[in-house]
Amino acid sequence: MSSLVRRSVRTRPRAVTGLALFLAALVVGPPAHAAGVKGASLRVMTYNLQAGAGVDHVFDLERQARAIEAQHPDVVGLEEVDVNWGTRSDYVDEASWLARRLHMRVFFAPIYTLPPDRAGAPDREFGVAVLSRFPIIQAENHEITRLSTQVPNPVPAPAPGFPEVLIKARGTRIWVYDTHLDYRSDPSVRRAQVADMAAIMDRRHGPKLLLGDFNAEPDAPELAPLWTRLSDALTVAGQRTTPTFPADVPVTRIDYITFTPGPRVTRAFVPDTLASDHRPVVADLKGIR
Repeated sequence: MSSLVRRSVRTRPRAVTGLALFLAALVVGPPAHAAGVKGASLRVMTYNLQAGAGVDHVFDLERQARAIEAQHPDVVGLEEVDVNWGTRSDYVDEASWLARRLHMRVFFAPIYTLPPDRAGAPDREFGVAVLSRFPIIQAENHEITRLSTQVPNPVPAPAPGFPEVLIKARGTRIWVYDTHLDYRSDPSVRRAQVADMAAIMDRRHGPKLLLGDFNAEPDAPELAPLWTRLSDALTVAGQRTTPTFPADVPVTRIDYITFTPGPRVTRAFVPDTLASDHRPVVADLKGIR
């Protein structure tokens, strides 16, 4: 294993839904490699981890690490990530553990930060993360509309958990976003979340990736505003309806790799793995500029 570099990346706070939010980024990984030629080619992956548990509901983060490692991704968006959360994941900092195990850098964006349930322990956190084989230049955790699962009688309100990560891949700067949209049957919160994400992404120029668990099929009306800005890798590859959930007998397509127009999709597919309750999505994107 190569030596690890651990540092914080600080970014200027930006107003989101009326409230500026800033969180330090934890970047774990090997020293930066020299930049190559312009026009990056990337293998991108998105994977909902179910907090480290497989279809069998057994916590086994190594099993998920192997599922990721088998695809040799350059960038990974992770959803349902526990950091010191509780007994269900053995109080593991899953974001940092996976970064070290896979020799990648990481930015973890908590959705929930709660007090510890053990004396002297760190805060309990749950959220999403971006892993990168390339240097992370800056990162920020934005707020979008959420309906909390941690408080009684929640109402839609701004909450964190939408990371914006700038990486430099083979000389090309790429904005990477990851998201976990609301799971409820009522699409109103997802509709608000899509509007919030679009407003955040529209502030940036240059190539962008939006990865994650959208909890909606591609033709869901609430996702329509995304398709005016982004292309869906599986759709471009002719696999628009390839299901991703549940992993053992998938029947619905809710996991996505999307990108701003420009790159060519040379391959996109859904690996067959039971390491989580979702199947991951993988795409090879060529010529990102």
